[in-house]
Amino acid sequence: MTVKRSDDIYPQVSAPAWADKLAEAIENTCADHEVVPPPREAVLEGLAAALPDTEIKALITAPRNRRVLKPSASRIVQAGDEKVLLLMCDVHGAAVLPWDLNDRTAVCWSSPSPEASQRVKDLVAAELALQDATKSAKTAEKAREALRRTPGDDTYAPQALAAATQKHQDAVRRVHELESERRALLAALGHRRPRPVVRAVQENGQPMAALTLTEQPYAVAVHMQRYAADNLERAGKTRGYDLAESLADTGQLSKGMNVLQQWQIAHADGTVSRPWRLAAVTGNNRALARLDVFKVRPEHLVTGMPQSLVPMPKDKKDGPEPLLLSQREVLNRLSAKLNRDGAKPETEATDPSRRAAKIATVSAEIVIGCTKPEALEHVLRALNVNDHLRGIQPYDEDARLIALFATLVDAYARESLLADALAEAFPDARGVDLLDLVGVRDALTVNGPLDPLEPLLPAGSDVSPVALRDVAVSAITALVFPGIPPMPQQQTNARAVRDTGRFWPVVRGTLQEPAWSQIRAKTAEARTRLWSAAVAQLFVHRGNILSALGLFGTTETREGAGQDPRPLTELLLGAEAGDAAAWAALVQRMTPVLIHAPQPFITPGQGSEAGAGRKGVRRTPKSALAALTLAYTAGAPGVSRALLLAFAKAVLKHPDAPRPPEPDDGTPLVCYGEQHWAEPDRTAITEGMVIAPDTEGRPTRYVADKAWFDELFPVSLGTPVPATSSATTVNPPAEAGNAADAGAPTSAHGEAAADPRDRLAALRRELPARVELVEGGYQKAVDAAHTLMTDFEEAHRLRVQLEEEPLPAEQRIEWMEKLTKARAAAQASVTTLQQVEALILKV
Repeated sequence: MTVKRSDDIYPQVSAPAWADKLAEAIENTCADHEVVPPPREAVLEGLAAALPDTEIKALITAPRNRRVLKPSASRIVQAGDEKVLLLMCDVHGAAVLPWDLNDRTAVCWSSPSPEASQRVKDLVAAELALQDATKSAKTAEKAREALRRTPGDDTYAPQALAAATQKHQDAVRRVHELESERRALLAALGHRRPRPVVRAVQENGQPMAALTLTEQPYAVAVHMQRYAADNLERAGKTRGYDLAESLADTGQLSKGMNVLQQWQIAHADGTVSRPWRLAAVTGNNRALARLDVFKVRPEHLVTGMPQSLVPMPKDKKDGPEPLLLSQREVLNRLSAKLNRDGAKPETEATDPSRRAAKIATVSAEIVIGCTKPEALEHVLRALNVNDHLRGIQPYDEDARLIALFATLVDAYARESLLADALAEAFPDARGVDLLDLVGVRDALTVNGPLDPLEPLLPAGSDVSPVALRDVAVSAITALVFPGIPPMPQQQTNARAVRDTGRFWPVVRGTLQEPAWSQIRAKTAEARTRLWSAAVAQLFVHRGNILSALGLFGTTETREGAGQDPRPLTELLLGAEAGDAAAWAALVQRMTPVLIHAPQPFITPGQGSEAGAGRKGVRRTPKSALAALTLAYTAGAPGVSRALLLAFAKAVLKHPDAPRPPEPDDGTPLVCYGEQHWAEPDRTAITEGMVIAPDTEGRPTRYVADKAWFDELFPVSLGTPVPATSSATTVNPPAEAGNAADAGAPTSAHGEAAADPRDRLAALRRELPARVELVEGGYQKAVDAAHTLMTDFEEAHRLRVQLEEEPLPAEQRIEWMEKLTKARAAAQASVTTLQQVEALILKV
């Protein structure tokens, strides 16, 4: 027999009058603690509208007619150098939303970019059109079936049936077209969504202790909220128990930290709603599970609750608006509905009014103040990461590595070494002292755009997404594999202790590695996994992070992964000019793109080590890079310098391409490995794919994929050729078949001399790039001389102004001697360039 429960288990939300009192108490308390409060509107609409009617009375006090929070209602949390003020209270169980930026679902988000945001809008439009087309197809099918089964001798029945059949076929064809378009858009997004960019809200030009999202169309906001909730629910299924059932049975046993956040939603009629809600910084899974117990969808609390889900009693009428945007009204209606349903004897135990009884209100800690609002999002993310890394719940490996890298970047910043480490990694940076370190941390952890990395580019370099992503990869490499000082010359036989420098101890302490002398292959593999997971977040198409295993060994882990500091444009010019070292460095910089391309060229080690006939040819990532490097230096059948350079330029450029590749002649493209497949089975051509070049570097009708890559750069190309014995190589006998070769000119090492025509053709290909390199070098020298002159003029002006004594004569003479030598070298180079100008007319 069902026992009737008492009424009002689910609370009513506080009245607006008490909301003003709470806002006043929070502002006064924040002033006492010298922290910045949230906007008053956020407290009124987001916080007070989530508290039960009796809760605010228990939170505030008014000594000397000045409202403040009770000492037991708030506490200060120290997060590094930042201070956060938390309000401890009980909130309505359905008032907290899961946070989109939960680190457990970091793998499901891609880097934020305007192109990705536009693709999401196109995807939402395609999904809506697909829903309408599916409904039309079902309607057409019903109409066709009705005509087929209609009895009678109507003369026009066959014509009507044929028309209905054609209409149904057209509708089905339209559904297939829209489904293909949707799949193509999902592939262009890498089957992920761009991470929402959250910033501190501004009030009168000043940042406040609350967060806000950029404006989104209504349909996009619904889509993104559902996507975040679905991925959070999927990540929570790794628990050993059902969290929703646990909450319904025993209630919530631990508090969660929440923050006030504003959504900006643009509706079809041109209006923009800006609701304030509580977002769970920690306890995201509990927040989502509570809403599941209440049978409330997260997107309804953000974009508007349909009145049909929380109807008024029969004696009252709903308003004219279809969606409820006021959180106070939504929660009050929900509580009233659950109280009514719970009071009915016939209500079953599985009804939300019974299941949600123990989470009608839950204890929570809410951010109501901080010392630096600009860094609030980063501080809260760090707290979320620490809460998960130290927890006992299962943690996805990729997400754990991403969170661990964020902790490493924070460790560099906490030790005030982040700028120094980047300055060492980018010696030609235009201005490391101009770095916004908060923006740099967000960029490296893909919680914001890459624009703050612009000062790390060399002076004169073009700012582009390709260049910024290359800088980000180099910065991640420098932070994960920091260099250590070189070993000094041993003066005595005493035992020397290796100086590990300033940066390696930060890595060791964060990653909890053994001593430097104990670094082995296991440590190198763990560090490489960390590097691969961090770099993968920079790309839309996230490949397998195990594809990077073997790229860094024990040497790089101990000594540091020394990188060529030259920018990509200079490396491309060097490779075009015949510089093998520039090509090798370019291959290393291309590696992340080869792994995370829409059609990946490097995958985890596959095949059989015993033989190719069993599981295919064994191909490790290092083998692919070795073959690509040797194709430039040693050559390969069907591979030319023009092909290599065209492939490198296309690979580096296309991961962020806004449109799919299109050939010049308009012929349809097909992946090289799928050219013999049936057309319905072929992969859709999407943004980021690369057209395979021919030997002249011209585009073909194929998209480069792994089959194309493995065919041009096979495993055998990267395998060293066994040395032959000297008896067979010295003075080979001249037989009849090679009489012509016997008289051919040889080099000093007994090798055949290069054909002069080939040498001339190679020089003609390389000289244009060498001219550009010389031009760029001279421009850098001119800029450096101009900067030096400007600095000396400023020093002279300040010395005269301050009436300081001049520098000692010895120092001035030393500087003048150095500049005299530089000027003499410049004059000699001018003479050389004049000779080159004369030779250009003769080539």
